[in-house]
Amino acid sequence: MAEITASLVKELRDKTGVGMMDCKKALGETGGDLEAAVDWLRKKGMAAAAKKSGRVAAEGLIGVAVEGNLGALVEVNAETDFVSRNEVFQAYVQAVAGLALEKGDDLPSLLAGDYPETGRDVEEELTHLIATIGENMTFRRATRLQVEEGVVASYTHNSAAPGLGRMGVLVGLSSAGDKEKLAELGKQLAMHVAAANPQSVSQDDLDPDLIERERAVLAEQARASGKPEEIIDKMVEGRLRKFFEEVVLLDQTFVIDGENKVGQAIAEAAKDMGAEVSVTGFLRFALGEGVERKEEDFAAEVAAAAGS
Repeated sequence: MAEITASLVKELRDKTGVGMMDCKKALGETGGDLEAAVDWLRKKGMAAAAKKSGRVAAEGLIGVAVEGNLGALVEVNAETDFVSRNEVFQAYVQAVAGLALEKGDDLPSLLAGDYPETGRDVEEELTHLIATIGENMTFRRATRLQVEEGVVASYTHNSAAPGLGRMGVLVGLSSAGDKEKLAELGKQLAMHVAAANPQSVSQDDLDPDLIERERAVLAEQARASGKPEEIIDKMVEGRLRKFFEEVVLLDQTFVIDGENKVGQAIAEAAKDMGAEVSVTGFLRFALGEGVERKEEDFAAEVAAAAGS
């Protein structure tokens, strides 16, 4: 059994919004297992239906590069938001996005590759930037998306410069249809992915473990209502459909029109083009997601400075 520390209780409270005492009880009931405690609270009706996202902590920029049927995303982090407006830093992120597009998204290989017109490799150029700008920086991640026939469309949110922002999305569309119309549809879908944050393209692509976990939580919630088992099964299936509408791209309501499902919108676009259209995949980078920011005690910092 894991030790139930104050920090673990706080982490559960941050994830669920539930009171500290209930969080402590949930951890006690689940042997200190954080994820099991989230489910325990949900089954008791004390937590929201989905975990809150971790706070975005890191600053910097997401870089997006697209050429025809190939696209790349990179994330380069810095300590403060000021750096994202630095033209030298922006140029670096644009350059490494282009390198990821050209050379591939294997991060160690990218870091060891040549940086254009400097005689340095990508990692050495980043070290040079750190010395020049005066902030710590990291080239955190890179990824690519490609389709055999069709287009890769992109969207950059909170854009700082062309192809740079706080969020980047790529969507792959496979089709023999008109490339211009396909690109426009892809741009709309990329905007949708940025806003709705789906977890998979279709229900078939969704992690089976995630579905079973959701089904178990919904079943416990339904049983708490005291309904017969045969009614519970129908309640679970109905709520599971609603869950799919929240996390599956093709089942989500299209944010562009607010009415049709994304799958319906794609089918209508395919009719207009006279060719089948399918989403082969999507990628979404949000700046700093999953990175914890160090919490600063500014009062203590000021007091320490005054006493120095």
